[in-house]
Amino acid sequence: MDLPRVERELKKRCDYPYRWGRKQSDSWDQMTRFIYKTYSMSMLYRKAEHLDPDLRDYAFNRWYNFWSAMAVEDIFASHPNVEPNKNSYDKLIDFSINKIPFDHKTSVFPKGFAKSIDYARVHQVELIEWLYRHQSQEGRMHMKNRLFIVLYDGETMQHWKMKAEIMLLKRAIDQYVENFSPKNLYRFDFGDGAVFSDIIWITRGVK
Repeated sequence: MDLPRVERELKKRCDYPYRWGRKQSDSWDQMTRFIYKTYSMSMLYRKAEHLDPDLRDYAFNRWYNFWSAMAVEDIFASHPNVEPNKNSYDKLIDFSINKIPFDHKTSVFPKGFAKSIDYARVHQVELIEWLYRHQSQEGRMHMKNRLFIVLYDGETMQHWKMKAEIMLLKRAIDQYVENFSPKNLYRFDFGDGAVFSDIIWITRGVK
């Protein structure tokens, strides 16, 4: 994957407002499946310009989140100790690091956590438990191993734009994978056996 090109295209989407209008739904997902075969913001705009404004915003957001996630998975897969999951229909595993399977989730720092970024970075277990219980209530809801990539922009507070900072993400992910050790993972038990998780922080304007 041409990561600098993906970053350039994702940053073009940042010129438009980030509005969902409604929660993710299967019906609107079906109507915006073209995002998987759309490789530039200009092409996306042409395909979506005839849509109802709410559905167009939905398409813009799905495209942005999808291609950011694909870039993240490509970054992980570039490491020799990472094995991508070849089954694209498997919603529980994106890749394995040192033979340990993970789903990954890139998230902006959640307002609903109701505590500061400084508190969250010290109390990561509390934040991870919150993320497991409050996010991905739809198709990807599960209590299996997960790596959370948490974004926080203390300069603009527009955390969502950090998903376009692919090279910044790459530096953090590369450092994490190169120094990966199972003993550093957080262990949880949500009632169905051991679950392992961790957070990779992507921050700007934070001491």
